[in-house]
Amino acid sequence: MRVFVAGGSGVIGRRLVPQLVARGHQVTATTTSADRVGLLERMGAEGVVMDGLDAASVGEAVAAARPDAIVHQMTALSAGHAGKANPRRPERFFAATNRLRREGIDHLLAAAEATGVPHVVAQGHASMNGVRTGGWVKTEDDPLEVVEGTKAINHLEDVVVRAGGAVLRYGGFYGPGAHDDQLRLVRKRLVPIIGGGTGYVSWVHVDDAANATIMAMEQKARGVFNIVDDEPAPISVWLPYLAECAGAKPPRRVPAWLARLLAGEMAVGVMTQGRGFSNAKAKRELGWRPRYPSWRQGFREELG
Repeated sequence: MRVFVAGGSGVIGRRLVPQLVARGHQVTATTTSADRVGLLERMGAEGVVMDGLDAASVGEAVAAARPDAIVHQMTALSAGHAGKANPRRPERFFAATNRLRREGIDHLLAAAEATGVPHVVAQGHASMNGVRTGGWVKTEDDPLEVVEGTKAINHLEDVVVRAGGAVLRYGGFYGPGAHDDQLRLVRKRLVPIIGGGTGYVSWVHVDDAANATIMAMEQKARGVFNIVDDEPAPISVWLPYLAECAGAKPPRRVPAWLARLLAGEMAVGVMTQGRGFSNAKAKRELGWRPRYPSWRQGFREELG
């Protein structure tokens, strides 16, 4: 197939593009920086500079590629795009990514319709953002918690599913190039356990996420799928284990009232009330099986 990967130089794109090429697909991959075109070409793709927020730029790139499928992996979460993360002002950090989830996907779907591309696969999110009522593990039928970015994710899911495509709600990424910033903070003991650390998180290794993306694309899957490992877990369990694997001291503990003053309500909510996700639908309908069924194995192998 001819595959158009929007955001090919990002964390997931750098793992996805080589896998697509290895499976015999002809890949056109985009980046916002001319400096990264060479990286895409070394991975075996045709590299193209594209502004995902510019309808004309997207339309021209898709028309030139004439793809059989489009994969949306555009985010703007690097420091160069989003600036320094501030838990008290998450709307600033996620602003550009939220625009890509709204405007960017709209431009890609318009380009797909104009050029007759039959199928689109898009990146969603499912790490700790399940609705904070009921059980600790959510399915695709459960709504997302209303936090920063939820409206943009809901828009993306609605328009992609309506167009007959698939949205892959990836868990928290770890693996090559995905967790370097977090590890630096963990090693400096700057990621504390807030309150009881009862909030749940779902993880996925970037290579498992890339593999699920290829399966959804090749099967022309439709609908929403949680792409997470088999073990959603509370922060009080996985964070000390991550610190141990990273050779760091155990994380500090901070009471919720103090964290609320220092880091804001969003951080406290995630750490104490976050909900993880089930991957049963992806296993059942896509036949996906993660190589790293648990973050326990994945953290140890990546950091050991």
